[in-house]
Amino acid sequence: MIIYQIEKTVSVEEFREVLVNSTLGERRPINNHETLSKMLEHGNLIVTARDNGKLIGIARSLTDFNYCTYLSDLAVDENYQKMGIGKELIKQTKLKTPNAKLILLSAPKAVEYYPKIGMIKWDQCYVLDNVEDLK
Repeated sequence: MIIYQIEKTVSVEEFREVLVNSTLGERRPINNHETLSKMLEHGNLIVTARDNGKLIGIARSLTDFNYCTYLSDLAVDENYQKMGIGKELIKQTKLKTPNAKLILLSAPKAVEYYPKIGMIKWDQCYVLDNVEDLK
């Protein structure tokens, strides 16, 4: 039985394992313990999915709980994908921030997934990695 819950703390090791076991690990700093630790420390809404205690899914968000929720990491272990776990993690995140617009940037392999579950695609997104790039 899969249990969904809000968790204040998730270990770096568990977080890393679910990232590695999902396709999201391809785009996250899975070998940088300090960065993973800070990601968990500063994510202020973490929804987990556990199967007999094992972390099999996570939705890590940054939110003000009223205007916007940025769902920055949505990872589901590949052995548990296509079972509705990702959708339920999104649902539980939204239920905790009902007035806030839920925003996420899709991983390339998941671009087709989000419209299927009812999310609306927006083309307006910009990224800045280095402050020196500002003109």
